[in-house]
Amino acid sequence: MSIDQTWKVGTLAEASGLTVRTLHHWDRIGLLGPSRRTAAGHREYTEQDVIRLYQVLALRRLGLGLESIATCLDVGIDPVRLVREQLAGVEASLASLEVLRQRLAHIHAELASERAPEISALISALRTMGGAGPEGGQALRRHLDDDRIRALQDRAAGLGPAAHYLLEVEWPELYRRAEALRAAGVEPTDPRVGKLVARMDELGSLFTGGDSGISAAVRSAWRHEPAAMSGDPTAPADGWPDLAAYLDRARATA
Repeated sequence: MSIDQTWKVGTLAEASGLTVRTLHHWDRIGLLGPSRRTAAGHREYTEQDVIRLYQVLALRRLGLGLESIATCLDVGIDPVRLVREQLAGVEASLASLEVLRQRLAHIHAELASERAPEISALISALRTMGGAGPEGGQALRRHLDDDRIRALQDRAAGLGPAAHYLLEVEWPELYRRAEALRAAGVEPTDPRVGKLVARMDELGSLFTGGDSGISAAVRSAWRHEPAAMSGDPTAPADGWPDLAAYLDRARATA
């Protein structure tokens, strides 16, 4: 009969790049304990313990806290699925960042050649509200007059290339996270929703200068014409009334 391999705490710490003190701490809090002990009381980690250690380290690299990691593993949440979802999110962000990189490279080339960059390159994100192209600009014009359109463009020009990141990467991601929480049945009073709304409104202030009329009009455009504003053809043609109402309730309870 074969004897399963085991590892002493010092050996496992060295192999994993952790300290013995860390493994002792994880044992105390119930995150990762040795399945065996010698007659003298020394810790012995089995192959199953090593597998759990790998899962702990993988989830920690995703930014999860120790308490969240313990919950995930103990209730049977599949780490493979977690990693797959995180990977999909990272790949989507990378795609958005690649678009931003290309636009910044174009602006950099214009500046390096001592030519003034086209103002359209700096404010296209604002005019299209998330890369939707001319349709987004047309949608905004159905909700804003010319003076307020110019005000938005001026604010975006003042932000420079940062406008691209804020509007094409961060802002859409905030909406995606909010919709995921709503779809999961999370109450709008939940602090996670409040944080998303606060950041949305903070970004809104950057582009509107605190003009409540502009803010309301932009929200109306997103509410009623999400496909045009986001450039996402899968967005519902009748708007996002459920998400918009959800975010409004979160604002009302903030």
